[in-house]
Amino acid sequence: MVPSMENVTNEQEINMHDEMRRAFSLLSGKWKLEIMWLLNQRIYRFGELRKAIPGITQHMLTAQLRELEDDGLVTRTVFAEVPPRVEYEITFKAKGLGPTMEALAAWWAEYGNTVPKKVTARGRKSNKATS
Repeated sequence: MVPSMENVTNEQEINMHDEMRRAFSLLSGKWKLEIMWLLNQRIYRFGELRKAIPGITQHMLTAQLRELEDDGLVTRTVFAEVPPRVEYEITFKAKGLGPTMEALAAWWAEYGNTVPKKVTARGRKSNKATS
């Protein structure tokens, strides 16, 4: 029996849905998008990343970076120095997300002021004074 065109289309849509779920899961950690946004700008050392992301704990940053590294989106370079220096940067594969990040930034520039501000903070408190 030859499958109807409707069945083939539905199977393709379901498969694409599954593939998009896999793609979303790569960046679905609590802090992953923020980490990727920063690393898209430049290479960061661990301490710099932690300071740049108010509210993230050392444990959570380590966990999120490990997941991103395991997924091939971030590389970790350890320099044989005392004390050791560790740098993180996005991979060539992750740089392909640049246009998506730019589109998100453009969307936010246009509509961000219409999104209500959340009053609850997540993670540790920032050292910066709130305005």
